[in-house]
Amino acid sequence: MSDKANSLTIGGLAKAARVHVETVRYYQRRGLFPEPDRPPGGIRRYGFADIDRLMFVKTAQRLGFSLDEIDDLLRLDDGTHCQEASALAEQKMKDVREKINSLEKIERALGEMVERCHAQSSNITCPLIASLHEGVSGTDTEKVAP
Repeated sequence: MSDKANSLTIGGLAKAARVHVETVRYYQRRGLFPEPDRPPGGIRRYGFADIDRLMFVKTAQRLGFSLDEIDDLLRLDDGTHCQEASALAEQKMKDVREKINSLEKIERALGEMVERCHAQSSNITCPLIASLHEGVSGTDTEKVAP
């Protein structure tokens, strides 16, 4: 690789990948990102492949993958493990769908509480506050987890 290809300091790498220097260092400590050798009397240099790897990690995070899952994906990044990578993505989709389902339940419960507040004619007791005190979510009387 040419000198120009490996000419970035850690600060330049972080800027190119739109992350903080501490993010790069954290990924290095986690083993997600290699730390190049320091030449005698010099500073570590990074290149285009390093930017690509950082972008991979950040994109995977935006898709909801944990750092442990990203570590698994990085180990599968040799072009021969598509089935395993697909299985990880399918599990992530399942997790996302479960979270969406849970959030929809929360939305319905809050919506019902807000509707009861708007329907309340007196200011003696707020139905939303009363429901929270009772530990009841919505009209289905499902107990709210502590």
